[in-house]
Amino acid sequence: MNLYNALSQAVSLVLAPAGTYDETDGDQASIDVQDYEGVALFILNASAGTGTDPTLDVTIEESSDDSTFTEVTDGAFAQVTDAAGVEAIALNVSNLKRYVRVTVDIGGTTPDFFLAAEFVGVKKAG
Repeated sequence: MNLYNALSQAVSLVLAPAGTYDETDGDQASIDVQDYEGVALFILNASAGTGTDPTLDVTIEESSDDSTFTEVTDGAFAQVTDAAGVEAIALNVSNLKRYVRVTVDIGGTTPDFFLAAEFVGVKKAG
């Protein structure tokens, strides 16, 4: 499959809806990746944090039962502090368990971050 065909078949799913997050936000809703194949992108788009010494750590977690989650190897985005940025992590869906989600961990004094996270993958044929 060439790149153009792969991109034309890509599907985007929300992992963390666009919005302002603070230290009370944590585990986000999971998505089922059973019907996807190949390499998928996990994308984080985050603003610089507000407050005193803000830190944002976002990690990808997986589960086979949609109940007990563990961190995915190589599934941690670079920590965000006082600079906005976009980061993508490419993972082979075949190496993941059926359900994935992101966790949002925010630290600092009265910290806020505007962020969004999404999954972009290709559905299996047929």
